[in-house]
Parts: sequence; C-alpha cells; structure tokens
Amino acid sequence: MSRILNAETLTGHGHVAGRRAMLEILETGLRAADPYYATRAALHLEGELLTAGMELYAPAGTPLAGPEVIDLRTIKRIFVFGAGKGINRAAQAFEDVLGDRLTGGHVIDKHGTPHNLKRVGLTYGAHPLPDEGCAEGCRRILEMAKDLQPDDLVFTLMGNGIGSLLTLPAPGLTIEDVRQVVYAFQIEKGGPTVDLVPIRNHLDMIKGGRFTRAMQPARVVHFIAFYRPPSYEEMLHQPFFRWLHSLPDGTTPAKAIASLKKYDLWDEVPVAVREHLLRADPALATLTVEEFEALRQRVFFIFPPELGMVPAAKRKAEELGFPTHVLFNNYTLKPEASQLGRIVANMALHTEADGEPFRAPCALVSTGEMLVTVGKETGMGGRNQEYILAAATEIGPTRRVIMGSVDSDGTDGPGHQFVEGDEYAGIPVLTGGIVDASTLARAQEQGIDLAAALKQHDTSPALYALGDGVVAIPGMSMGDLSVTLILAADEK
Repeated sequence: MSRILNAETLTGHGHVAGRRAMLEILETGLRAADPYYATRAALHLEGELLTAGMELYAPAGTPLAGPEVIDLRTIKRIFVFGAGKGINRAAQAFEDVLGDRLTGGHVIDKHGTPHNLKRVGLTYGAHPLPDEGCAEGCRRILEMAKDLQPDDLVFTLMGNGIGSLLTLPAPGLTIEDVRQVVYAFQIEKGGPTVDLVPIRNHLDMIKGGRFTRAMQPARVVHFIAFYRPPSYEEMLHQPFFRWLHSLPDGTTPAKAIASLKKYDLWDEVPVAVREHLLRADPALATLTVEEFEALRQRVFFIFPPELGMVPAAKRKAEELGFPTHVLFNNYTLKPEASQLGRIVANMALHTEADGEPFRAPCALVSTGEMLVTVGKETGMGGRNQEYILAAATEIGPTRRVIMGSVDSDGTDGPGHQFVEGDEYAGIPVLTGGIVDASTLARAQEQGIDLAAALKQHDTSPALYALGDGVVAIPGMSMGDLSVTLILAADEK
C-alpha cells in the first residue's frame, strides 16, 4: 500500500514525467521509514529462545556485542512500553512475533496515527505541544511498570516525537506550563531541539532517562527507532542523543536555565517553571551515564544509516537514471527551511545552466530536520512546505527542475493545532510538497501570493489549492527527506 495518497493530483499538471519520478523516489524513502519491518527483522522466536536485535543495529563499541538471546523459560512476563510518532507500528511487530507470550504494555502515539494493536494499549497525544493525552499515557505506563520484577522482560520503544508525546509534568507544574515554554522556545523563537531538551527534561517526571529507571528491576532491551549513532560512547555522551528518553541525560536544571536565558525566555516563562528549575530538587534528578551503564542494558537502533530514507531514495533515483548526490545526511545542520529551499533551488538552476556544481541529469538528496521561526504568526504549514514553496519562487521558468520534500511521519508541522476558521476546515494535514516551474505560474494565474504565504507561515492553503501538497498516511518520524531532480537537456 502506498503511503502517498494523492499521487494522481500531484502528477496531473506541470512536468508530469518528472513529477512521477519524484513521486517514486519520495514514496520509496517514506516506506524506508516504516519501523514495523525494521523491528520484525530484529526479532526471531524459535521454540523458547527469543533473539532480539542484531549487530547492524548496535553502535560500535557496545560492551555487550551481538544480539540479545533470551530463554523465555526464565521470563515470567513480557511488556512493551514506548512513545513516538508512528511507534505503534514497532509495537505491532512485537505483537505479531510474540503473540500470546506478550503480556501487554502501552505506547503513546500522535493523534490520527492508525493502528492495529490488540495486546499493547495505546494512548493518543499531541505534537509538537503536549496535551493531557500525553500525560495520561505516561501515567498508564508507570502504573503498569510499578510492580515489575527481575524475571520480567521489558522492551522499550522510542522514536521521534517523544519530546512532546512523553510528557508528565513535574510536581507543581501543569501541561499548560510546559506548552507555554515549548511554544515560546520552539515555535516563536525557532530554537533547536538540542537546546530544548534540557529544558523539557527538567520539567518532567519521565524524561531524561527516568523512563528507564522506572522499568527496574526488570530485564530491559531498548529499541530506538532512529539512526544508529557512530559509537557507543557518542550515544552516551553527545548532547544530541539526550532527547531519547530511554538513554541517560546528565544535564542539570542549571543547563535548562541557561537554555532559556540564551533565547531571552527566562523572564517570559511561567513563574512556576522558574521556581521549579531554581529549586533543583535532587530527588528529581535525571539518569546519569554512570547509573545507566551500571544497569547493563542492551540498546538497538532499528534504522542504521545503511538502511535509512536517504540510501533508499538514492537507490530509487539511480534506478530511474539519475546519478545521485547526497547534500546533507545528518541532524547537525539546523537551517531555516525557506532559506535552505532557496539555496538548493539556485544550486539546481546553476547545475542546469552551467553544469556546476553537478552535471545533469542528476538528483540531489538530503535529510535532517529544518527549522521554521514563526514568531507571532499562526498560519498552517510546516518546514517541508516552507522549503518547497520557497524553492518554487526561485526555480521560475525552468522546465528541468522538480523539487520535493516530505516529513517522514506523514504530518509536516502542527496541522490544525494553532489555526481557527472555516478557511482551514477542508485542508488536510500535509506531508510536504512537490513543485516545478508550473507552480509559480499557476499561483500567479490563481491569485495565490506565495511570498505572503511564506511570510505568514501559512503554506498549507497555498500548496493544497495548487494541487502540490503531498498527503500521506501518518507513520514513523525519521526527519525530513528532500529531493531535487535536474533533468537532461533533452527532457524539457
């Protein structure tokens, strides 16, 4: 079954052949982000022996090498707990492999994500700002985990989106307090996740490795639906991985305060937040690296770089006759989406006109997680939509450049979360978009002001009206996938 639902609309105008090629490449990348198949590949049940994980999923230098082999005759109960956008697909793999041997569990997923779970409970929560559903899901997980024993086996599942979905405010704080902080930091200021993580971790009861602490004294195996880090040491010590809340944190409330001050938000956040962070209650400390290592738990990343969206998209593009160049394949670059869209569009135009820096025909592929600094605007859109709409304003009259960008979880941006009014009622939550030279021309014909849409961060109405917005089945969040095709001169 295809993840992209409106292929006919997307290929019904503009450069049809180029758009069809783009659609195939994006579809292949989105399918590569499905955690069900990645999880099934790492689970093998033969008689009473369960083998979990594999060498490819473990960071280099992991103290315990190879897969985890578990004699189920020594196990009383088996649970699955986790959170993330599309994480229920990974939980379904455990249900299908273990069947009646699986005692149960609970996961938190984003509103609107379809599921087929039967033994593992599911609570829906909001993203990018948490709601009461997130807190309720956390409470259900902690309630089920409170009587775990050494002969119990727990699999944790973590994926992108847990920063919001796995939210249980610390005593004295409310969901609304957390929402205000995250909105000001991430939406208005456009602050990056790496600086938001210590703030979230120290306003919470389950983040920052406390999730793992709550699973003790059971035998625990962590499945993380993300790209495998280069090494075990980087996994433990690099700030980037502190958003994966089955892993240790190691920061302090002072770090959270410093992040708020860095973005001039300390005096703007709720008083209860400031008081909580200044109190720095040691009883609420996050999990340290030393504590985590003493637990001797296994960690497997089910999306190794070799099998991710970019390699899959690259293979498909080259199969279609486009020599492929990977522009960005990491999360260290945090560009504004619209600015990056313009840069890549001009790179494509330069390639078309001068044969530099690449030679057509070719494909340019990238991943990561772009930013959108919204300020006080409240439009409907997302970072992939801003990237692609800004690119459309640059590629102008060319017939040889087609650009596409999608969010792997199928929902680019907050959707209807921050907008009101009948004008948004019929617009679906878009995944991204596909544009070519016809986009700007059709916008001008229809009186759609692309510059205004970008300025107001209201890109979904424009893309949807133009038939250039991608609609897809929600799934796992593995970041953004952006593809640019520069066609050969004889393919105009």
